[in-house]
Amino acid sequence: MSVIVPAVLPLSREDLETKLGSFTGLVDAVQIDIVDGAFASPASWPYTGGAQEFAAFAASGANFPHFADFKFEIDLMAGNPETVIGSWIALGASRITVHVESTTYLPKIVSDFNEKYGHEKGFALDLLSFGFAIGMQTDVAFLEPFLTDLDYVQFMGIDTIGKQGMPFDPAVVDRIRAFKKKHPDMKVQVDGGVTLDTAPALLDAGADRLIVGHALRDAPDLPRALKEFNELTEKYGLYE
Repeated sequence: MSVIVPAVLPLSREDLETKLGSFTGLVDAVQIDIVDGAFASPASWPYTGGAQEFAAFAASGANFPHFADFKFEIDLMAGNPETVIGSWIALGASRITVHVESTTYLPKIVSDFNEKYGHEKGFALDLLSFGFAIGMQTDVAFLEPFLTDLDYVQFMGIDTIGKQGMPFDPAVVDRIRAFKKKHPDMKVQVDGGVTLDTAPALLDAGADRLIVGHALRDAPDLPRALKEFNELTEKYGLYE
C-alpha cells in the first residue's frame, strides 16, 4: 500500500485528466478530492455543473481517466454520501473516505459497505477499503462505535476542508498520538497541510499514510518532491 498518496482537486474532467497525467509513472495511487459545494466548498468536478453533471457521469458507464495507471481513492466531501458511494465504487474507486460530519446515516453507510458492496474489514484491501475522516472540531470518541468495521481513519490536518493549501493545525498531532495509543492497530492517514515540514511530527505521532495536496501540486520538481517524501517515511519504517 502506498504511504505517500497525491491528492488532486479537479475542476473538470479535462482538468482531472491533466492532473493525473502529471503523476503517471510516479505513483500507483491517487486520491481524488470530491467537493459538492454544499458540505464543503467550492465545488469540484463533477459537481462543478451541479448534481445533474454527477448523475450523468455516474450513468455513463465511464471509468476515470488514466484508469489503468492508478488505484483511485475518493475523499468524499459531500453531504448525504450514502446516496452516491455506490456510483463511485462502480466507476472504479477502490478506497472510499466518508467525512463523519457529512451525514446522520453513518450506521447505514457501514452496513451498506458490508452487505451491499461486500466489504469486510482487512480483506482484499486493494479491491475495496473504507474509512471515516474526522474534522479538527469533532471529538475523536465519535469514531469508537465504528472502528470494528473501518480499515482506516483519516485525520484532517486543517480546519477548513475542500481547498488545498490551507494552513496546518498542529493540534492534529496530539489527536493522532492519543488515538494511536488507544488503537495501535488502526491505520491512520492524514490529509490537509501535509508538507515536508509537517510530515515528521505526523509520522512520529503514529500516522501510517500521508495524503499530500499542494506540497506536490506546487512542487517545482515533482519527482524530486516525491522522492523526498518517500525517503522521509522510510526513516519511520514505512515503505511503499
